Amino acid sequence: MSKLPHVGTSIFSVMSKMAMEHQAINLSQGFPNFPIDPKLTAIHARIVNEAQSNQYCPMAGHPLLLEGLQKLIHQSYGRIVDTSTNLLVTAGATQAIFTIFQALVDKNDEVIVLDPCYDSYESSILLAGAKPIHVALGDDYLPDWNRIEGAITSKTKFLLINNPHNPSGRVWSENDYMILEQLVEKHPNLLILSDEVYEYITFEKKHISINERSKLRERALSVSSFGKTFHITGWKIGYIVAPTALMDEIKKVHQFLVFCVNSTAQATLAAYLKEVNVRELGSFYQQKRDFFQSLIKDSRFELLPSEGTYFQLASYANISSEDDISFTKRILVENKIATIPVSVFNSDGRDLKHIRLCYAKTEETLIQAAEKLNRI
Repeated sequence: MSKLPHVGTSIFSVMSKMAMEHQAINLSQGFPNFPIDPKLTAIHARIVNEAQSNQYCPMAGHPLLLEGLQKLIHQSYGRIVDTSTNLLVTAGATQAIFTIFQALVDKNDEVIVLDPCYDSYESSILLAGAKPIHVALGDDYLPDWNRIEGAITSKTKFLLINNPHNPSGRVWSENDYMILEQLVEKHPNLLILSDEVYEYITFEKKHISINERSKLRERALSVSSFGKTFHITGWKIGYIVAPTALMDEIKKVHQFLVFCVNSTAQATLAAYLKEVNVRELGSFYQQKRDFFQSLIKDSRFELLPSEGTYFQLASYANISSEDDISFTKRILVENKIATIPVSVFNSDGRDLKHIRLCYAKTEETLIQAAEKLNRI
């Protein structure tokens, strides 16, 4: 008997497979296609030749990486975390979220997730025996706080938030966090899980982290990703920041799930953090966003706000009345361009005629993609 009877092949795998079959430009999956920083490559080449770096490291993380994260979080958010009690290095953000739910939710607990959302959320909740409660964001992809509060019951254990938001690229405001703080104060048993994997990729609007909100710190956990921050999605390295009592429980699960994470990658990142300025990442991707937008501004697509992440949503409502899955498959076959239909991020399949495009690509790829989009 299947524990996930409704789960099939993800749309990301489907579109990437079709892109290969039809030799299409792939803007569907969220990964960069350009080289990583040569400094990072050089450090990794050195580290991998050090004997001890290829053996198990401590369960919670490489000590030097934990120290680097402590410094990074303080520099970024003004929060001082304890390396031994508040930090855990994970095998990517997806494992982090899975581990948190395995450790902290019980059968019949409810977890509120905000649609559209990353597809792994629901499976992680279901496998922990809990119930996902889907609440739709507004049509502008920003929180509808009345709707969110209306979904909270005595069974609600977590509210899972994602900022900057995938797939929309929207970024929350100061007012959103003030309302969230009021919600936490009003509901003393509510915990917040904040997926912040795109935290360093924001543009005109500054990212606000739960780590800089003193009223939330003891009731909130954040999940981050080196894969998104340093264009190394295949390394699968992330980390959790959590209050001590909650982290104690998370570590119990983590040690039997993966025990420890890739040692050479951790040692490499520990050294690299001393040489890189993460605050430059926003301007790097803003240039790509602006370049991509300039290339397709005269297309028939309507571009929606992209305030963070490396995703651009576009409405095709003026082009076709097709559902978004049919539309994306058709333009892949006919126009050789792979995108993602946004309805797949909604539990109810809500279809606003929006598609997601990833612009974490080389200029050459973006130019070629734009030529195809402009012909549609």
